[in-house]
Amino acid sequence: MTSFDTSPHLSISRALLALAVVFVMLATTGWTALKGQRETTPMQASRTAWEKGRIDGHPLPDPESDPARLTRFFASLTDAQRARLARRYPLAVGNMNGAPVDLRYRANRIALGQARSVERKRMDDTRLTPAGQHEAGRRMNRFEALMREDRHILAFDPEGSGRVAEVFGDLGRAERVSVVVPGVDTDLLTFQRTYRKYSAPVGMAKSLYAAERAASPTTRTAVIAWADYTAPSGIGMDAATARRAVDGAARLTALVRALPGDTPVSLFCHSYGSVVCGVAAHALPDRVTDIAVAGSPGMRVAKAAHLGTSAHVWAMRDADDWIQDVPYLDFGGLGHGADPMSASFGARLLSARDAEGHAGYFEPGTDSLANLAEIGVGAYRSVDCADDTGMCRAGLSGAMAAGRA
Repeated sequence: MTSFDTSPHLSISRALLALAVVFVMLATTGWTALKGQRETTPMQASRTAWEKGRIDGHPLPDPESDPARLTRFFASLTDAQRARLARRYPLAVGNMNGAPVDLRYRANRIALGQARSVERKRMDDTRLTPAGQHEAGRRMNRFEALMREDRHILAFDPEGSGRVAEVFGDLGRAERVSVVVPGVDTDLLTFQRTYRKYSAPVGMAKSLYAAERAASPTTRTAVIAWADYTAPSGIGMDAATARRAVDGAARLTALVRALPGDTPVSLFCHSYGSVVCGVAAHALPDRVTDIAVAGSPGMRVAKAAHLGTSAHVWAMRDADDWIQDVPYLDFGGLGHGADPMSASFGARLLSARDAEGHAGYFEPGTDSLANLAEIGVGAYRSVDCADDTGMCRAGLSGAMAAGRA
């Protein structure tokens, strides 16, 4: 007969071990918090200053006001007054939904200059390790690159790993707007890459913008490389839950609701970005006509019909994409639900030939990029479906004649 030790000491040890495991789980998923006062971030400082500020004796509106109200406020100011606000409160204005797009570009260039100065000092700070000084140098170089006159930075926050969004094209005059929503390991330093550049948000957006212009040269388009949320770092607990996606979805919805005009908007969501888009879908305005996911681990629902959106839902996956081996489930908050490529999910399935794995969907010359561009310009009849039946085009009319039908 096997005997079991039921002594109090063993029971206490097991309880302590269980508590330790729970603590580690909570810590790795970010559910613990350090006690004590955190330092004020540059963004918080700018917003606090705005809330206390005045313009020619008049109080400034709440930065969280409805974007339409903020748009009216800025429209009531002179050019000189708007420029003054951008100089005084660059981070607040540069990230304020409802502020004029060109003013946000100007404010963020100022904020980037200030952040560059901070990192330049940190490079020579002997209190930092050599690795820390090197990191400061990398950040300084990234801020300097983003400050160039030919770049249009719609959002910027230097805190932590950083957040940023960049526009390609004329956002104010665009007839169609596309938003690229990236996945894990996206931050200020990975926002743009030289090696494998089409796997980073800037490369994705520039590639899509060029493909849209080629697909419909007469259509004025704008593409936003949107890394304005804190993405999970690596394939860990954060990537397996919706915690980061919930915050990202709120920020994505706020962006779309504040975009100028009423032109159609398409969302192109890669990897964990498709989780963000899935969580956001029900709250997005009707001007969002398309949500296309590539290499998706799931959208937090069992069926596309459960997303609560009037947008067309598209999905694609390359045959060599490792994401297909991730369990498509939702168990106790882990996992992101059904496979968007499954027949039961109900998405319109697109060809992703030549995409070459998980990070290749925006590579020039691929079916995947061509399909995303056709969706971006509204040329639904020109997309290539994942099968030969053309079912993904059923019931849709396109802005252009069928090209590859």
